[in-house]
Amino acid sequence: MEAMPCSERRSAPAAGRQLRFSARDGERSPSPESSDGSCSGSNGGPCTEPPPAAPPGAPLKLLPMNDQIRELQTIIRDRTASRGDFVFSADRLIRLVVEEGLNQLPYTECTVTTPTGYKYEGVKFEKGNCGVSIMRSGEAMEQGLRDCCRSIRIGKILIQSDEETQRAKVYYAKFPPDIYRRKVLLMYPILSTGNTVIEAVKVLIEHGVQPSVIILLSLFSTPHGAKSIIQEFPDITILTTEVHPVAPTHFGQKYFGTD
Repeated sequence: MEAMPCSERRSAPAAGRQLRFSARDGERSPSPESSDGSCSGSNGGPCTEPPPAAPPGAPLKLLPMNDQIRELQTIIRDRTASRGDFVFSADRLIRLVVEEGLNQLPYTECTVTTPTGYKYEGVKFEKGNCGVSIMRSGEAMEQGLRDCCRSIRIGKILIQSDEETQRAKVYYAKFPPDIYRRKVLLMYPILSTGNTVIEAVKVLIEHGVQPSVIILLSLFSTPHGAKSIIQEFPDITILTTEVHPVAPTHFGQKYFGTD
């Protein structure tokens, strides 16, 4: 049950782009990119159109796009990038996602005294937050979360595909004992089909966690993956940097050096 002092928070990006999927919506991407990575607008020229608008509270939130984020995405997707450059870029992008994820958590007002004796009206985290990483690739995001919240509790879930049925199966789950009272930052870098995350959320629900207090932190998502998760759990929040039909599924292998 930890709270983080006001002085330990660093600035984060402004509120991100949002996109809502419903059962009747098509699989829309916030950037009109083709599956081969090329980029074009509706008239066939360069991408200059803004992402589609979404109502406040939409369950899918994207970081505001800028050249820095686009460069990090490019390095991570580049098959010729060295592992050192890949990990460095991934850690930077993870930090940006974590920072924005923390912006989604509730704060309360607080008053501190400055070294010169003046009172400063600030804010601090409400108590009761934790992280949960979906092993193994989700563990790549743990350090980024600890860099922002030094004492935060982190649980783990191990989910793998059954060799016979090819269905996601939970092999291990370890959470803080009072996780049902906490808001959860669920960490999983790549949302491809969404099946692994769906199983992880089901495990959290079994431990008393409501989907409405789960914020899923990811780096890349396919339209299908995001849509599947939101249709299964409409109250969950997904925060990512990109929705694209082709996700960098090599992320975990290259990050941990097992490719």
